[in-house]
Amino acid sequence: MPLTHTLGSITITALLDGAGSFFQPRAQAFPDATEAQWREADRRDPDAVGPDGGWWLPFRAFALRRDDGPVVLVDAGIGPADALAASWAPVPGRLPEELSAAGIDPADVRTVVLTHLHTDHVGWAGPLFGNADHLVQRAELAALELFHPELPARLLGPLRAAGRLRVVDGDTELTPGVRVLSTPGHTPGHQSVLVEQGDDRLLVTGDLLVHAIQLVDPSLPYAHEENPPEARRTREHVLRTLTPVLLATPHLTTPFTPHPHPA
Repeated sequence: MPLTHTLGSITITALLDGAGSFFQPRAQAFPDATEAQWREADRRDPDAVGPDGGWWLPFRAFALRRDDGPVVLVDAGIGPADALAASWAPVPGRLPEELSAAGIDPADVRTVVLTHLHTDHVGWAGPLFGNADHLVQRAELAALELFHPELPARLLGPLRAAGRLRVVDGDTELTPGVRVLSTPGHTPGHQSVLVEQGDDRLLVTGDLLVHAIQLVDPSLPYAHEENPPEARRTREHVLRTLTPVLLATPHLTTPFTPHPHPA
């Protein structure tokens, strides 16, 4: 069964679409990290070290549901065998089976928040969620030259034609207690989703952070950030202003991670 966490009346379900080794050594992905920082990151997330010493990472989406109401899905995984991520990610994904195991009918998904347009976050978007608006930041659409060249024809054009592409600018409330936060840097229009219930907070991060080493030192750049200085400022600001917060992360091996990390 997929793992869940509950805040008030909202259940957040972590949906594992797949997992596999990253395509480059982790020291190249985080070239400024020290040996001491790697040791601490490995202590926090030991399963991220693959059998060959490389970076083992999952690919997740998250479903948010208040009681038995409509579902907000954050990200859409790596996708089927012919997905745009097939050249580097472990396709085919199993998001449909994960949704079924969680008791979620894709028809009940009314909003798909795409944190950004990298191929491992959009794989099942579109036809599987025919009742859902797909929410993207305007700044992300303005930077399409940074993404897969087939993205407009394969995903964005059909969504726009069907009236299912919702374009937003900055922070946006989705439902009471659930809002989109603009978190640029990894990509120009990257966004995360914040759930607040009373004094409790959970942040679905997208790729605001991708490895535990960025919790050890949020200033560390990741080689695949479009704007590393902006990503660092955003990451440091979010972690500083929202702490304490539970982080729901697509790529850490534990989907729900408290911040600050318990001693």
